[in-house]
Amino acid sequence: MTGLGIVSPVGSTVKSAWEAVLKGESGIGPITRFDVSAFPVRFGGAVRGFEVNEYISPKDARRMDEFMQYGVAAGIQAMSDSGIDMSKLDADRCGAVCGAGIGGLGTIEEEYGSYLKAGSPRKISPFFVPATIVNMISGHLSIKYGLKGPNLGIVTACTTSTHAIGLGMRTIQYGDADMIIAGGGEMATTRCGLGSFGQAKALSMRNDAPTQASRPFDKERDGFVLSDGGGAVILEELEHARKRGANIYAEVIGFGMSGDAYHITSPPENGEGARMR
Repeated sequence: MTGLGIVSPVGSTVKSAWEAVLKGESGIGPITRFDVSAFPVRFGGAVRGFEVNEYISPKDARRMDEFMQYGVAAGIQAMSDSGIDMSKLDADRCGAVCGAGIGGLGTIEEEYGSYLKAGSPRKISPFFVPATIVNMISGHLSIKYGLKGPNLGIVTACTTSTHAIGLGMRTIQYGDADMIIAGGGEMATTRCGLGSFGQAKALSMRNDAPTQASRPFDKERDGFVLSDGGGAVILEELEHARKRGANIYAEVIGFGMSGDAYHITSPPENGEGARMR
């Protein structure tokens, strides 16, 4: 692992996010991007300190849902951090494996709203589909850096980016690539996102104390906190990284996937399926 990038509620660079984590700062607070007065849950994790045009031109940014902007920006950060010079690498052996749990929910809401208001499909943007589909984080990063190797979009809900890293590792192990950008993005604090998870009784109800709401291992936990952001890492074959003198942060030594074949959201109480055999 030779490069890192992040866009998050506690900071939108690796340095600022890590400093906030070490200080115990929370990125959770009231949602202000739309009126939440009718919602039972009125808080979440909005991205902090992010300026999209530092990474993407205004024209291109308008053609991307925010989840895509976050994922692409994180990938750009990771590539910069890695010190990779693509002119010195074999582009056919470089790729991207990135995804999202949901995709462009906000843009879907907006475009459908425009259609309903006008009563005409002429109000639907021709960029609607490429602005919302999950595979386009990898797609945009591949275009930007000329990555001509494996190009995959992963969708596995909350495990998406973990699977992206694991499958990126396997792609390198199988000999199909020397370098992979792996990660993902999400922007689900929208009306439908907040409303749906709220109706499912999946979210914490601590509207009076949002900074204390995310407590997965506490006996008084009452749900998760819906938040946004993006993250990416650069994975390289070990000798490939050593040859170019890369700064190596960590080594990915294993990966596994399993399912419990039990329920669409709830795991079995005995943990079967999640534990590795």
